[in-house]
Amino acid sequence: MSAVKDRIGRYGIWSAALRAEDPAGRGERGEAAAELEALGYGALWLGSSPSADHAEPLLEATERITVGTSIQSIWQHTAADTAVRFAELERDHAGRFVLGLGVSHAKLASQYRRPYSALVAYLDELDAAGVPAERRVLAALGPKNLELSRDRAAGAVPYLVTPEHTAEAREILGAAPLLAPELKVVLETDPARARELARGALALYLGLPNYTNTFLRLGFTEDDLADGGSDRLVDAVFAWGDENRIRERIDTYIKAGADHVALQVVTAGPRENLPRQEWRRLAALLG
Repeated sequence: MSAVKDRIGRYGIWSAALRAEDPAGRGERGEAAAELEALGYGALWLGSSPSADHAEPLLEATERITVGTSIQSIWQHTAADTAVRFAELERDHAGRFVLGLGVSHAKLASQYRRPYSALVAYLDELDAAGVPAERRVLAALGPKNLELSRDRAAGAVPYLVTPEHTAEAREILGAAPLLAPELKVVLETDPARARELARGALALYLGLPNYTNTFLRLGFTEDDLADGGSDRLVDAVFAWGDENRIRERIDTYIKAGADHVALQVVTAGPRENLPRQEWRRLAALLG
């Protein structure tokens, strides 16, 4: 199942801002997507519970770049509807859309129940509808979902993880499946300011057990999770500093076994803003 892995390259952009709800915002986001393609990024990963509908305008505005959902919640869109939209995008943009799926969180999905069983059943429905396993990826953190990513998908797109998690995930997945962790980047050299921006982005996730339990499994303590996150935790899940330090931090994920790193730029501006200048700087430091 290497179709996705072969076409997305080493680096991509993860962004909630590229998800446009209203037609007025689609032009600007399409223009940004075309620039990201020209800058050499291999994939655009849409955050904030996206769907195929959010991918379509970016695919229309570009020629080659892969667009994926990171991730579409299985609770928000039925497998039947998802299969129909996948087929439509495949017809119009063959091979360029990747369906990223996940179980979200109990605090965010009122129907949340037996998430692993629900995800397996969802994949069964996609299989029956003809959505190929090699064109979907899973937001896997724990061993069971990583195994499911290996056996029922093209691989895994873990969110908010460390290089140590990446190494463990690679061991579970084996060599062939895609492993594409997300990594947050703060283009700020002052440690206090960089960590302040990082904690602002981290705050939401420290209230979600799927992430905090993963941190605890990786050796962090309850003290690391308190008061917005310890410096140790922040430095483990963010890349910040000058260009050399950020590049070295990104490379640690590649050395740990990642095929592709989905880079999320964190700034002081509203989350819906497009950090286009920062995306250009990031492309330059990646060479």
